[in-house]
Amino acid sequence: MKIASMTGFMPDAARTPADWRGWMGQICVRLETDTGLVGYGMGGGGEAGLHVIDTVLRRVMIGAPAEPIEDLWEQMYAATLPFGRKGLPIMAISAVDLALWDLRAKAQGCSVAALLGEAPREHLPLYRTISKDAHPTRWLTQIEAALTEGYRSVKIGGLGQLHPSQDADQIVGLVAQARALVGDEVELMTDVGMQWKDVAAVIRLCQRLVDYNMGWLEEPLPADDLDGYARLAAASPIPIAGGEHEFTARGFGELMARGAHHIYQPDVCWCGGLTQLLEIYRLAKGHDVRVCPHRGSEAWSLPALQTVDPKPLAESGRPWMDWVGGARWGAGIVEPHAAVGFGVDEEALMASVSVA
Repeated sequence: MKIASMTGFMPDAARTPADWRGWMGQICVRLETDTGLVGYGMGGGGEAGLHVIDTVLRRVMIGAPAEPIEDLWEQMYAATLPFGRKGLPIMAISAVDLALWDLRAKAQGCSVAALLGEAPREHLPLYRTISKDAHPTRWLTQIEAALTEGYRSVKIGGLGQLHPSQDADQIVGLVAQARALVGDEVELMTDVGMQWKDVAAVIRLCQRLVDYNMGWLEEPLPADDLDGYARLAAASPIPIAGGEHEFTARGFGELMARGAHHIYQPDVCWCGGLTQLLEIYRLAKGHDVRVCPHRGSEAWSLPALQTVDPKPLAESGRPWMDWVGGARWGAGIVEPHAAVGFGVDEEALMASVSVA
């Protein structure tokens, strides 16, 4: 089975910055084989990512056997090195890699999850990400709504708008209010969005927050401050999470070797696709750290959470890609589909995009 054609395009929702989960330059790839089988995948990089697909990856893929995927990944990586070892080219490769996995599952007549494990989980817990601002009233209202909907894990965004030293009392007070509201049985996490730079101040803040039993503190520092993350993770009594802006298993291996995080959050549509995500899970097991994928409730991530993740927790979000997956969200859980491949509805997809 060989690749006969490859087309890259951008979903219309990805062109409109109305929802951070939908507009981040998401791109799709459609692969068709000489047997007529079609596979779909999603990546990132917007128009620039499409350029990489059209001018570089197409030369690798057209006429190539669809298997083994792992060898094709290395060929794509080598071909895109002039564009860099991280970022844009890896986001483009992610889309092609996922489309290849879609083909692999369809060739065997099963879901991608069934490829990865004999008994994929049928239900996965979700965590709710709430307000991106730091206004306590909006925080608490959204937390109450999440509890009513059945969520047992809640992540509070917006802490990055506050300073870890100057606003430390306010931050501690907000987290204390949140913990008092949810009680002791609900997992509580926070997200800083890479906005803090004073490592010593963040360490002091974590020491003050330890009494509130936080699940993790996410991306407190800029993604490239590896020394800072290593210092912070070694000193913090609260688990430090991050990695959504890291690329390839090699990159995550370097982070793990430095002890940069306790919890790693690769995005399967950015980090190199499912091939790399599975290798990241393998590396995490060896380093005794946890993986909790960014945007984990999307169809592209769910197969790994259903099978290889020992402690799955999916990040909730609006299912803006209603043409893929068919998963059901509700009462703090997600029920993945059992459709063939990733479950892309080709007719619905083509009705919702402008083909490039």
